[in-house]
Amino acid sequence: MSQPGARQQNGPALGNFRHMTTSPDPIEMQRSSRDPEELRQRLETWLAGKLPVDAAPHVAELGATATNGMSSETLLFDAEWTEDGVRASHELVGRMAPQDHDVPVFPSYDLDVQFDVIRLVGERTDVPVPPTYWYEPDPSHLGAPLFVMGRVEGIVPPDVMPYTFGDNWLYDASAEDQRRLQDATVAAIAGIHSIAGDDPALGSLSSTKAGGSPLRRHVDKTRAWYEWTVGDGIRSPLLDRGFDWLDAHWPEHEGSPVLSWGDSRIGNVMYRDFEPVAVLDWEMVGVGPRELDLGWLSFAHRVFESIAATFELPGMPHFLQAEDVADAYERVTGIRVGPLDWYLAYAGVQWGVVFLRTGQRSAHFGEIVMPDDVDELMHHRFLLAELIG
Repeated sequence: MSQPGARQQNGPALGNFRHMTTSPDPIEMQRSSRDPEELRQRLETWLAGKLPVDAAPHVAELGATATNGMSSETLLFDAEWTEDGVRASHELVGRMAPQDHDVPVFPSYDLDVQFDVIRLVGERTDVPVPPTYWYEPDPSHLGAPLFVMGRVEGIVPPDVMPYTFGDNWLYDASAEDQRRLQDATVAAIAGIHSIAGDDPALGSLSSTKAGGSPLRRHVDKTRAWYEWTVGDGIRSPLLDRGFDWLDAHWPEHEGSPVLSWGDSRIGNVMYRDFEPVAVLDWEMVGVGPRELDLGWLSFAHRVFESIAATFELPGMPHFLQAEDVADAYERVTGIRVGPLDWYLAYAGVQWGVVFLRTGQRSAHFGEIVMPDDVDELMHHRFLLAELIG
């Protein structure tokens, strides 16, 4: 990544590809219809209300990237203001929920929960997270709730083109450095899991609502998200079959619930010298067994591997294998997690819901024509079909 922190955050992400069977040709995907200059001016006015009277903040042009992430709107900006009589510049990142007419990926974004969890992880663990500055719940200022963090220097494995395609810093690294990154990422996930799922500091996430175990509530929430996504439209036969498979093969043992990062993939981590320096993208944060994050970590890589194979590229078959991830986790925590097969399939179902929604958004912005078979929107559909038999 050429600019520190300059990335679109959140959600399992992959750009659309034209002629998916012939040429890895990515296209830019639109996420927002907001006017950048109007938003910049409103952001500057909002900052003036957060800072001392004589701060006189100025916000430079807003920036963003399309290399990673498909869900929230990320505002990258430099802001300068006067502090103790000195004019200083600050590199900042803002996170906003998308507008309803821009076809958001999730039915709700709970930015307050994300903001609180980032702060909690930073205070309670050694897991590196960005510094948090402000949370603004009032949508009247910028058109939606917002929180602001500091930007962090680092690089991110690219989604577009996927790092498994080659010609990037991770693919070109030695096997030893790739393993160092893999194990350090697992260690960061273990650090997140040191916060118990019933910790009162998690607020609404730790609540014990009626409706079964934490894992059952997690899947029920995903199912409700899927039903919201399809609405009155055409359902996905593959995802309907996936939910049935999950119910029929439910894990015999559910581990004790912990804080779950949610979108636990290397594309949501900033690295320096193959070590995490910022864990990002907490939009899917929740509570559940440890295997949720570990399965997601390995499955996300499998998605990119399967797409690389489509183009007959060698990929990275040695990287982020489920058994290696489980072994690394046991070395750090002393805890042996259960088999990840069910959790890999569950991650595949969740990714399917994301792909359905981002496909709907691409059709909304005129980037694609909605296919007759909605399952074609899922870049990983053959992988998911294989996992659920």
